[in-house]
Amino acid sequence: MHINISIGEQKLRLFEGEALCAEYIISTAANGVGFDEGSYCTPTGRFEVSEKIGDGEPLKTIFKSRKPVGVWDGSLNEQDMILSRIVRLHGLDAENANSMDRYIYIHGTNQEVALGEPVSCGCIRMGNEDVVDLYDRIDVGVPLVITY
Repeated sequence: MHINISIGEQKLRLFEGEALCAEYIISTAANGVGFDEGSYCTPTGRFEVSEKIGDGEPLKTIFKSRKPVGVWDGSLNEQDMILSRIVRLHGLDAENANSMDRYIYIHGTNQEVALGEPVSCGCIRMGNEDVVDLYDRIDVGVPLVITY
């Protein structure tokens, strides 16, 4: 398995070998591409899945500091909530090696209506059902590439 994320298309594709297994609409950073801590940008390059967080948690579980703290009730708010599952990314290139320190994740969101647009704070947002589907299909160590 491997994952390709296209910032230009706002899509995440999961492959097994050359075969496309799944395609999801995502949201990357409103601030564009970048590598600096505090930039709220999405890094590009080569990564691997370093950690999966949320096994067995209900859909729309709210995570704070990677710990479940409740379930989102669907109420409208402007927060960038981390919901359902967390797929943590480890950068393999010199410029994205700080991705763990920057807490760059693939995660569910309370802003599903904005998927397809670059509006995140640096992470890759997915629909909640989609992130659970992806999470269940992959293992720690899966390679991933983010391109523009």
